[in-house]
Amino acid sequence: MRETVLYLAVSLDGYLADRMGGVGWLSGPGGAWEGVESSYPAFLQGVDTVVMGWNTYRQIAWELSPGEWVYRGLASYVVTHRTRPSTDEITFTREAPAALIRRLREQEGRRIWICGGADLAGQLLAEDLIDRLHLTVVPALLGGGKRLFGPLHPMRYLRLADTRRYGEMVDLVYTRRETGAEERSASDD
Repeated sequence: MRETVLYLAVSLDGYLADRMGGVGWLSGPGGAWEGVESSYPAFLQGVDTVVMGWNTYRQIAWELSPGEWVYRGLASYVVTHRTRPSTDEITFTREAPAALIRRLREQEGRRIWICGGADLAGQLLAEDLIDRLHLTVVPALLGGGKRLFGPLHPMRYLRLADTRRYGEMVDLVYTRRETGAEERSASDD
């Protein structure tokens, strides 16, 4: 079964976007963090499918990279209630996010990347369909905006798998923590 990874950047106080929905803060003060080494190139090599919500798609296609699809070569899915014709590069779908991920996980391929947004991530976390959370923590305190995590039901515990520092940013990588007998036997080792 294919691994599903939530890989994205988040502010130190837990926001994906500022109060206006912008992500300009990701570049740092005066663009100081542009071009800084990151885990992104290595991560991307292990991915062949990217899934996002409408707001993430809109931001990528209309603001960050108009005229060129940045995920060329990846199977791209945009989960939306809007009716749009799919293209050679992008499948627009009204399929429930959990059903889509369950279907994609059964197909052959590499990792499935959930690249945004918060609503999509929250739905998949609630259904326990995220295997790995790879968060790049950006040293910015936004004080408001779009939070990554809303209420989760049921509560989830995670296992720290890795940490890495890239300049002033830190990658935190967590995996799903097994519960019950699996957890007890793992702790006995």
